Amino acid sequence: MAKIDIQTIKQRFGIIGTSPLLEREIEKALRTAPTDLSVLIIGESGVGKEVFPKIIHQNSLRKHGPYIAVNCGAIPEGTIDSELFGHEKGSFTGALANRKGYFEVADKGTIFLDEVGELPWETQTRLLRVLESGEFIKVGSEKVQKTDVRIVAATNMDLVKAIRERKFREDLYYRLNTVSAFIPPLRERKEDIFLLFKKFSIDFADKYRMPPVQLTEEARRILTNYRWQGNIRELKNITERISILEQDREITADILKTYLVNPDMSLPALMQQDADKPFFNSERELLYQILFDMKKDINDLKQLLPEWNKNQPAVSEVPHISYAPRTVSPTIPDKVIEEEPVPYADEYADEELKVTEEPPSALSLEEVEKEMIKKALERNSGKRRNAAAELKISERTLYRKIKEYELE
Repeated sequence: MAKIDIQTIKQRFGIIGTSPLLEREIEKALRTAPTDLSVLIIGESGVGKEVFPKIIHQNSLRKHGPYIAVNCGAIPEGTIDSELFGHEKGSFTGALANRKGYFEVADKGTIFLDEVGELPWETQTRLLRVLESGEFIKVGSEKVQKTDVRIVAATNMDLVKAIRERKFREDLYYRLNTVSAFIPPLRERKEDIFLLFKKFSIDFADKYRMPPVQLTEEARRILTNYRWQGNIRELKNITERISILEQDREITADILKTYLVNPDMSLPALMQQDADKPFFNSERELLYQILFDMKKDINDLKQLLPEWNKNQPAVSEVPHISYAPRTVSPTIPDKVIEEEPVPYADEYADEELKVTEEPPSALSLEEVEKEMIKKALERNSGKRRNAAAELKISERTLYRKIKEYELE
């Protein structure tokens, strides 16, 4: 593939960057496009995975056919089969008419399944049939229908790990992963970070009719070395906030640091520490988010345990907790004894909690999870989309948790 083709594609689809890692994946997409092979796009949230299915579709023989993008994580589990495959009138409550699904509408075109790892097990079985034979059955129907679609899927999950945990079908993984593309995180494209910042600052200057912001050399160094957990999405959001809120158009290192979360260190629980390690699935991310939020709510939890207040001195500040990536069942003892370190927090090694008697039952992880979901829903007036965004999980996962804990 000639170099000029890659540059043309970058200009056409608004891709900023000169990273060899990124250009290699663009080239792979261009080579794959003329075929009908299914493609699995892997990468962290916010790296721009949604651009690559468009590149593949627009450079394929299906470019004049429909292109449909589906966010599998945003569709409730109870309706996703209807959305994908359609339904017959009267097949379930609320099915007032026949409805075509995305696979029927996208016939002769391309369908992009974003967050494919969030699909329920039964839906994965239906999807496998489409991949193998091009056949599907509408919900409530017995008639087999045919469709001719090319499937491009994307995920930020470690599907191999999900297969071991029986959350994702192994045969479906191999059918989707005929060709794989890994979109590198922004921290592995350091040469592109300042280019993206400059592009965003110019865009927002035009949008808000003000001069673009500039970075000092020290600020530019900090920007480049920051880990960018949210990748391009996070960089764009921070650039917009700086452009709006700062009157001085020259941004110093001290100003920039106020917009970054821990600019000199990575987030302990919510950030992937090593690019070679697997991505966390959404339920594990929820667990870490709950543990992280427990630091903020520790004083509220103490009020639920009267014995704690009798045995503990007043604490003015909760020390920083670094959570290891593992599954734990947090408990809070009612009484204090010797030689019992606080669990899952190395920073607490010098502060010992002790129990003189057998402690009463403590809060289970499920109870904590239920309480955090309940609070998030209350803070967002019952709006599930906003609550899911606050908890950093998909709407489908939140929907399942609400049903599981009977929080309807």
